[in-house]
Amino acid sequence: QVQLVESGGGVVQAGGSLRLSCAASGRRFDTYTMGWFRQAPGKEREFVAGISWFGRNTFYADSVKGRFIISRDNAKNMVDLQMNSLKREDTAVYYCATDPREAPAEPWAGSWGQGTQVTVSS
Repeated sequence: QVQLVESGGGVVQAGGSLRLSCAASGRRFDTYTMGWFRQAPGKEREFVAGISWFGRNTFYADSVKGRFIISRDNAKNMVDLQMNSLKREDTAVYYCATDPREAPAEPWAGSWGQGTQVTVSS
């Protein structure tokens, strides 16, 4: 089991940027893919972005494509989400997740973090 801890959430103005980080820890690291999900009030959790084990492939939800960038540092077992041109509809709790499959299908079968709040105002 992998423990995930998100950080970097906060309040930003529309059009601004924010960078989220996810730190993974555990005695075994056997996942192939890491990613980010989010859940807004009154809505179901949705996929945001994913990245393969070696960072060779990334994939994004259409709603964030061109604005968000996911990256990872396997030596540190960390994955980041750079969020640019933020919109009010990006307001949500953002969750880091892992999945042992190369191309995960929902629901993801790995670990989940506790989430970090992102609020976009104005």
